[in-house]
Amino acid sequence: MRLSRGFPLAAAALMAAAVISPTPASAAAGAGTGGHCAHQERVRVPGAAFQQTACLPDLTTTGLAGTPYTDPNDQAGLTARATRTPSGVPGTQIDGYFPDSSHFNTTHGWDHDAQFVIRLPDRWNGGLVVTGAPGTRKQYATDKAISDQVLAQGFAYATTDKGNSGADFYRDGSRPGDAVAEWNTRTTQLTRAAGRAVAQRYGHAPRRTYMTGISNGGYLTRWQLEHHPELYDGGVDWEGALWTADGPNLLTSLPTAVARTLGSASDADLYAVGFARGSEFLWPYHGQAYWGVTQKTYRAAFDPAYDPACPGPSAGTTPEQILAPCASDAVYDYAARPASVHRAVARVALTGRIGKPLITLHGDLDALLPRAADSDVYARMVDASGRGGLHRYYIIQGGTHVDGLYDTHPDRLRPILPCYRSAFDALVAWVERGVRPPADRTVGRPASGDVVDSCTLNGNVRGR
Repeated sequence: MRLSRGFPLAAAALMAAAVISPTPASAAAGAGTGGHCAHQERVRVPGAAFQQTACLPDLTTTGLAGTPYTDPNDQAGLTARATRTPSGVPGTQIDGYFPDSSHFNTTHGWDHDAQFVIRLPDRWNGGLVVTGAPGTRKQYATDKAISDQVLAQGFAYATTDKGNSGADFYRDGSRPGDAVAEWNTRTTQLTRAAGRAVAQRYGHAPRRTYMTGISNGGYLTRWQLEHHPELYDGGVDWEGALWTADGPNLLTSLPTAVARTLGSASDADLYAVGFARGSEFLWPYHGQAYWGVTQKTYRAAFDPAYDPACPGPSAGTTPEQILAPCASDAVYDYAARPASVHRAVARVALTGRIGKPLITLHGDLDALLPRAADSDVYARMVDASGRGGLHRYYIIQGGTHVDGLYDTHPDRLRPILPCYRSAFDALVAWVERGVRPPADRTVGRPASGDVVDSCTLNGNVRGR
């Protein structure tokens, strides 16, 4: 879900959608001339129902600000305000969508889901980075957090809205689990299509392809490396959501959080389902902006029969309605639900059987997906499947689910983004040069220095 520093802004961001008019590719200066945007006219995204291509002087958020080619609202709260980002990366951007029957995504006025963005820098390093939107955001959500950095390093970049977005995403599909299952299908579809588009632009396929993402994008990373390792060379999972058929998953921890919001659960109850001691100062905000809407919409995606009246055909039309919890969710017992519900979750469940190198990062103060019920469990799953040699797990002390909360609590939190960037560089060195990353560890919160833009995975090490 979207988030900003205050609850009113969080609610507004949750409701915001970019409605922008597409700009014809022919209007872009310099298209198809010299080395800048060379061969853009021959790039066709395989399987796309529609695409538009633009030759741009800068593909980063700095250069795209105020244009139809990014959406700051979709990025709200994911990064700390003072985060520095690179700029000055000329190249080609392709916006479009794959065939789909749902219409949650109103970006560009297309009212069409399965929208994607592919960015092709003029100076290419031979690699491709693929991601999917975190939470229920859309395709521009990680422009600042991921796209800017990898483009500056020379990678091509591709991302998808996952096939549905917004608080009503659970309505997509005809049977329980369809909405989330589509996320995986759309990511695989984009990876294959983007690889072929890259080959058209540069004359050969990517030499390396990396999967990465935040939150639901981290889940996508895990799932893709488990099910389609042939498409990727490695991945970085930033606090991916954990889905397992028998738990833990979001539906085993969030009901207790909802109960606490409604006054029927104690702090001890939250500790028992995995919420970290020391994260209590974050709970009031999450009770307002995250727990209720996340529990009710994801529960509706897998278990719509539990309470058909809430959220019903829509999660709400006002921010207050959307963010409000369902009272019935305070007593939701996933373990006691019918086998059909567990089968719906099993369709998207993770196994830990990754087939390519994966680095996982998770903040120890995550108050939406507590690591004890998420990445700690996933690390054990990877080890149990015999794939531990392909995995590294770094706990980021002072990290929480979204870096934007650092601006509210700079004395207690640290942004995870700089550690993510360090982890991505470590993955590339691991895959391409055989340099093994540091062993699993907790990366301590620095007492001084540039907390917003620097992180060394080897530094400030603390015992787990």
